[in-house]
Amino acid sequence: MPDLSAVDSLRNRFLSVALLALILGLWEASVRLTGMPSFILPPPSQVGLALARGFISGLYYEHIAVTVFQVLAGFTLGCGLGFLLGVAVALNRYVAYFLYPYIVMFLSMPKVALVPLIVLWFGLGMTSKIVTAALISFFPLMVNTITGLNSVDRDRVDLIRSLGGSNSQIFLMLRLPSALPFIFAGLEIAITLSLIGTVVAEFLGAERGLGMLMQSMNFVMDTGGAFSILIVLALVGLTLNRTLLYVRRRVLFWERLERSGPAPDSKAERAASRMGGS
Repeated sequence: MPDLSAVDSLRNRFLSVALLALILGLWEASVRLTGMPSFILPPPSQVGLALARGFISGLYYEHIAVTVFQVLAGFTLGCGLGFLLGVAVALNRYVAYFLYPYIVMFLSMPKVALVPLIVLWFGLGMTSKIVTAALISFFPLMVNTITGLNSVDRDRVDLIRSLGGSNSQIFLMLRLPSALPFIFAGLEIAITLSLIGTVVAEFLGAERGLGMLMQSMNFVMDTGGAFSILIVLALVGLTLNRTLLYVRRRVLFWERLERSGPAPDSKAERAASRMGGS
């Protein structure tokens, strides 16, 4: 007997691919039939040719490597600082009292508006992109870390403390494991924002990178090439997100156990009910 879940998964993937093919076909047909200039909206065939040409010529590889390095460097720096400050705010009332109001004030400020200043201060090299990515990824992780650490049940904290547990033991054995789902949620948001911030900084001034390459294609009215860069950026973002989800599944292994736990119980209950009925 075929696995129904596998059949449903295969059917959903087929429908997703069919929907994508339908959208691309309608896009191609509408551009061809209306005679719209390709520099305004290129057909998918032209975008595909530009994408293939960029990879075959090797043009995209260096710029992808530069952008990904800047994203990961800024993401690591910003999330590291965000985690440390989040722990300090959550566990130390003096830090929370003196610093948190200024953090909230700075949090409401649009970070993209600071990108021109960051490029002016740190130049056109990688440093300004890394600083931008770090600044944008800092706040999601800090806020989620504070929320996760403060969401711990107070009764559990009192129980460990009554058993002679120290503050470090409470943090490592209770607070941090309880906050990990919040932290990983912040990481998922931060990795996407890091990519956006890096590309915006590359738009404003860069020597290499996908944002700089897209800007140069816009200057020469190569709209098909610009669309191909958008596809590359989407693939880069998807890869980074999937990698983070893979790490989350490995670290938060108990989430998979909780999701798979009720199924055997429900089967046992049904079996018990049939036995009782008989």
